[in-house]
Amino acid sequence: MTRPTEKKKTTMSKSGPSTTVKQTAAKPAAPLGSVAFVGAGPGDPDLLTVRAVELLSLADVVITESQDAAFVARFCRADVEVVDGSVGDDGQPLTHAMRARLVVRAAKRGGNVVRLLDGDPFLYATGSEEAAGCVKAGIPFEVVPGVSAVSAVPAYAGVPLTNAKAREVRVVNVAEGGLDWAAVASGKATLVLLSATKVIGDVAKAIIAAGRDPETPVAMTSQGTTTEQRTVVSTLERIAADVRAAKLSTPTVTVVGDTVALRESLSWFETKPLFGWRVLVPRTKEQAGELSARLRACGAVSEEVPTIAVEPPRTPQQMERAIKGLVTGRYEWVAFTSRNAVKAVRERFEEYGLDARAFAGIKVAAVGEQTAGDLLAWGIKPDLVPTGEQSAAGLLEEWPPYDAVFDPIDRVFLPRADIATENLVAGLVERGCEVDDVTAYRTVRAAPPPAPIREAIKGGGFDAVVFTSSSTVRNLVGIAGKPHVSTVIACIGPATAKAAEEHGLRVDVLAPSPSIAELAGALAEYGAALRMAAVQAGEPVLRPSQKRTAPRRKAK
Repeated sequence: MTRPTEKKKTTMSKSGPSTTVKQTAAKPAAPLGSVAFVGAGPGDPDLLTVRAVELLSLADVVITESQDAAFVARFCRADVEVVDGSVGDDGQPLTHAMRARLVVRAAKRGGNVVRLLDGDPFLYATGSEEAAGCVKAGIPFEVVPGVSAVSAVPAYAGVPLTNAKAREVRVVNVAEGGLDWAAVASGKATLVLLSATKVIGDVAKAIIAAGRDPETPVAMTSQGTTTEQRTVVSTLERIAADVRAAKLSTPTVTVVGDTVALRESLSWFETKPLFGWRVLVPRTKEQAGELSARLRACGAVSEEVPTIAVEPPRTPQQMERAIKGLVTGRYEWVAFTSRNAVKAVRERFEEYGLDARAFAGIKVAAVGEQTAGDLLAWGIKPDLVPTGEQSAAGLLEEWPPYDAVFDPIDRVFLPRADIATENLVAGLVERGCEVDDVTAYRTVRAAPPPAPIREAIKGGGFDAVVFTSSSTVRNLVGIAGKPHVSTVIACIGPATAKAAEEHGLRVDVLAPSPSIAELAGALAEYGAALRMAAVQAGEPVLRPSQKRTAPRRKAK
């Protein structure tokens, strides 16, 4: 308990000096923060636990180790403070004690502190030493286990640690040194070796000397669970030479034992159709998430580069009149030709305090499944979505003609971009409709991407580019130049493919129907076909960027 401070005051009296004591209130102690030691797992952000994601979203301070960028950008607030826990202010590596003091200092400032550690906090990590520092300082903490590289990396390499014949596993941290290999390597237990990259030759000799067959299978996996993962399969006798030839980088996890032979049939991660492909997604920033997620699921590394910025119309009065007319019953139909149109109308509704109930009695059309999905999320079920081509042409093809008997109103509200074509308007007029063609938003060219991205686009650093509209083609070429001839070009529909060809690009992949899912699936099928052809020909599986010198046919 904090005692109030005392100030002494001396006064003069006839009998001499006297001292009185004046009591003053003490300042309350600042509340301590709390610390969560969170296991980041072996590298793949998708392997974080639910509790880890929750704590990262609430964090005021994140003290990182090596896997900071992907985790912080994906799960933390924009205003989170990120502290590098690997080195000090002058660049020197931090000891366990120094890192513990760093954690304690952050917690004493208050708030939620997340100490993000590779793998699991209490397994081959410094979490226990740092937690002990919290105990000494009286700081509350919790531990969130993470998926360990010991089991996760072999699993991603398609190497089980046990089976019906091999039931024992021994985990060995080679960095500790002074190991009794005769005891460690005896029997037929599967060995999982950590930190063995640079000493694998000496370790293999020690295991052979302990009685293991020189032909025992060995698998060393680098950068496990990430799209940079590489695995070298060899034997104890040849593993050192094979690892040197492959130039594997740390960190690695090595498995020694008969279960390594199962990788040939169980490898599932490195055989994904787009494994390791670097794919450019030139889209509006808000709409790139779903496509990037689907590409990652196929093993690709997606990079989102905004090429289009969406801005409000220069003169909002036209939209204001249209929204008022929608509420007062002016329209029979509202036709949404893009997700941006849905977003623009919804934002204007929210400004006026309106919601989806204002669409009662009005028929709603959506150009495709993605636009329809945004309407459903708003609480509006479209009356018309093209079953064939999901485009303005497809929408027009299935649009019902105006019937003066059953349709008392013939007017259509068409909110769309300022650069939209007039074909839909002309077609609706031919069907007897009167169209209010309203500019709901403007699409403008985004700023050029950073120089390294531009160089990768023109120099063949990307394996594929996926175009989702004609405007993304025009704007990407305008702000960054044409993709390299070795880069695979994938387009969401015929109109987008035509725009690509007009800019001198050969379209390799065309989605069977204009949707994000179909586009990602079509590119995955293309990648799988390339992989299969290389395997059948007995050639190494190379990404398009690794074959950038190969000739390519000109656009037809």
